[in-house]
Amino acid sequence: MISGGGTGGHIYPAISIAQALQELHQDVEILFVGAKGKMEMKKVPEAGFEIVGLWISGIQRSLSLQNLMFPFKVLSSITRSFGLIRKFKPDVVIGVGGYASGPLLYAASAKKIPTLIQEQNSYAGLTNKWLAGSVNKICVAHGGMEKYFPKDKLVVTGNPVRKTILLEEGKKHEGYGFFGLDPKKKTILIVGGSLGARSVNEFILSGYQRLADSPYQVIWQTGGYYFNEMKERSGDQAENILIKDFVREMHYAYAVADVVISRAGALSIAELMLTGKPSILVPSPNVAEDHQTVNARALVERDAAILVKDSDGQEQLLDAAFALLEDEERKAVLAKNIKNMSRPDAAKDIANEVVKLIA
Repeated sequence: MISGGGTGGHIYPAISIAQALQELHQDVEILFVGAKGKMEMKKVPEAGFEIVGLWISGIQRSLSLQNLMFPFKVLSSITRSFGLIRKFKPDVVIGVGGYASGPLLYAASAKKIPTLIQEQNSYAGLTNKWLAGSVNKICVAHGGMEKYFPKDKLVVTGNPVRKTILLEEGKKHEGYGFFGLDPKKKTILIVGGSLGARSVNEFILSGYQRLADSPYQVIWQTGGYYFNEMKERSGDQAENILIKDFVREMHYAYAVADVVISRAGALSIAELMLTGKPSILVPSPNVAEDHQTVNARALVERDAAILVKDSDGQEQLLDAAFALLEDEERKAVLAKNIKNMSRPDAAKDIANEVVKLIA
């Protein structure tokens, strides 16, 4: 059983682990457990796996009816988790963070079923910190996580990413055709994470005319929440700017991109490492312990990315992107250094740790 979700940063690593387990053991049975109403309930079936949903959500920062309901949701989800475990009889339970991981991993640990959690960030999430004492193994993306987790349970594996994004020969040419782009023009890819990023969208919107008048072409993934608003406010008239709510064909998007503007979530960075793309990172200021800035600085310190603070994005983001597009030497250095940080076998390594727990 695999549990977690809420954002693509939890869902796609979980799917990658499931696929790696299938490669190791073709007859493996996998059941996902997510949170009702969250994006995993759609994305997991699209990847070919069964999923059931728990009635669970996070705590809101302000007083609300949702917060008053939270204890009841937790009790309901724990009860449901025990029932799912009795029915499915898993040999091992995996948690990747997110709302649904807590109840299921708690129930699995109580039943003495082997458990493993995977932490994607350089700062441990609340659910994973809560579970750390009771699980058997903790796979992490970075070293130095002993400050959050018991050292004897840790294995550094890196973050698993979708295999489909690997830049195989010919994908760049196919990508230009897929998006209807000009192979002779340099391309900027703008992504704000699976849910979109309000401030990044505003930066691009304010510079829309400048981008429209530039010799470049743009793939702008707004996220579903902001898509209609951005299309309406921009006018969507520029032929060289393609506005998308969500790019499912990221292998093509990465293939054609000369420069990527991105948030600094763990999954985004893992994909940029694997594809070796020159990147400008704009960490979200609205995350626990400012962990996206920590993620981004780890790359900047190795000359593997450029960091633009969210507070500076309005003035600096497009200038940084245009300068990088025209600096071939700088792009080559960034691409080489970020590629050297990738761990392409992360999903396979985590799957092997899962198998060890069963054995």
